[in-house]
Amino acid sequence: QVQLVESGGGLVQPGGSLRLSCAASGFTLDYYAIGWFRQAPGKEREGVSCISSPDGSTYYADSVKGRFTISRGNAKTTVYLQMNSLYPEATAVYYCAVGFRTGSRWYIPQLYAYWGQGTQVTVSS
Repeated sequence: QVQLVESGGGLVQPGGSLRLSCAASGFTLDYYAIGWFRQAPGKEREGVSCISSPDGSTYYADSVKGRFTISRGNAKTTVYLQMNSLYPEATAVYYCAVGFRTGSRWYIPQLYAYWGQGTQVTVSS
């Protein structure tokens, strides 16, 4: 019954911006984390960013700090990833996921129980 739906991906020029959305539903626990991960062809899935509930703490991979911003809507299970100053290396399928016991290791995919279908982000001129 847990469902996560990503949207907002597409084609963007280098240096451009995109905002991804993740709508999560089907769970009622107060303590959870929603993370963004990405996977490029031939590469492992890597953590990009995470936001924790109910405290709202945010975390970022070093490679995106200062350029990406994670946030949540008024519905706390709706999460956004604002991506600015995009490089071609950001091209990947982006996934959102929910975990309930991530602790401080937010970037570990195995700690997330449910995943969305992914949305393609392509950075190219």
